[in-house]
Amino acid sequence: MKFSHPCNKSKDCHRYFCIMQINRLNIKSVFILIGYLLFFFHSGAQPILKSDLKIKTEKDLLVGAQRIDLYLPLLKNKNVAIAGNHTSMVGHKHLVDTLLALGVQIKKVFSPEHGFRGDADAGELVGASKDSKTGIPIISLYGKHKKPTNEQLSDVDIVIFDMQDVGTRFYTYISTMTYIMDACSRLGKKVIILDRPNPNGHYVDGPILEEGYKSFVGLHAVPVVHGMTIGEYACMVSEEGWLESGQKCDLTIIECEGYDHKTLYELPIKPSPNLATMASVYLYPSLCFFEGTVVSVGRGTDKPFQVVGHPSFKDAPYTFTPHSIEGAAKNPLYEGKTCHGYDLTTFGESYIRDLGTIYLFWLIDLYQRYDNKVEFFNSYFNTLAGTDKLKNDIIAGKTEEQIKKSWEDGILHFKQIRKKYLLYPDFE
Repeated sequence: MKFSHPCNKSKDCHRYFCIMQINRLNIKSVFILIGYLLFFFHSGAQPILKSDLKIKTEKDLLVGAQRIDLYLPLLKNKNVAIAGNHTSMVGHKHLVDTLLALGVQIKKVFSPEHGFRGDADAGELVGASKDSKTGIPIISLYGKHKKPTNEQLSDVDIVIFDMQDVGTRFYTYISTMTYIMDACSRLGKKVIILDRPNPNGHYVDGPILEEGYKSFVGLHAVPVVHGMTIGEYACMVSEEGWLESGQKCDLTIIECEGYDHKTLYELPIKPSPNLATMASVYLYPSLCFFEGTVVSVGRGTDKPFQVVGHPSFKDAPYTFTPHSIEGAAKNPLYEGKTCHGYDLTTFGESYIRDLGTIYLFWLIDLYQRYDNKVEFFNSYFNTLAGTDKLKNDIIAGKTEEQIKKSWEDGILHFKQIRKKYLLYPDFE
């Protein structure tokens, strides 16, 4: 999970790093990357190099779950449900075990995509069960059943939500949180959010979700990278009237201590099976778009969301062969077939995290290289993007600069909303 920065973040070092990356790309990609770098370094355009970002680990701050003295009094003589998963840790002990040892009455656990123990593949249905360690009932909030029912909340006074998010609109934990808040707001139930740092919380970028494209991978009119913690996001959803109930949620946020939006937080636990390294977490906002295309993002390899490729890209320098991996990629795209493409691991570790931006040049380049343009995008792409404009702009041959320029007004408007709910010092 850990990584070290290969240079001192100076522009010269970053130029050198990009030259090393160029050696791994084909000629066409070289021109695209050189053009982008010339634009970045000589035009004065955003994004800027965030050289003042602080790298912190779990030893350098306290997450909300660790600040037990702030929320334990709220749980006295209350029936509690935990909305959590494998990331819901208090140090080296799970939140459920921690609270049980303190005498808290936990009636049930609500689990998100990937299940309570975090060992289910993306999209895999996880049924109701019991926790093998405690015997507490586990209710899955995924598949057809994404929101707690009135009956499931009838014996609960408080729902505690504690999961490690990665700060993107299409990562489904914030949708699960929204559905829980909506169900609780209808019944007058309290929700406590145990806040955790956002590893992509140092920037805001991407197209704004448009009406008509709402789904479980995007419920609200926010950009792909929203730059908020789950606690901040929950406040926004409630106060802006974005819950389906039309009501505000009885919400308490237990804030992190020692975090701000100039902090790069290294996750101590992988948030889901295919985001296993910090490189994948930083690359995820850019590479998840490929899930709506014919291109593999490396599911079924040891580098998911760090590599991209396709069997037809024969001249690309990197190869990988997806295979079935239990709990991570049971039936990966192009299983057993050799894919040719690019390994972006070092780029994700060293570049994306510092610049704070979504990269489109890989997506544009591979679309241009793919022979059958009609087949390149599938119906899921617009759902992920939250709009049809990104797909249409790529097909129309627009440049990355032109496409990102079209996002500016939407991002500016969102930032005005966002700043009302920030609990931690911002990056700007």
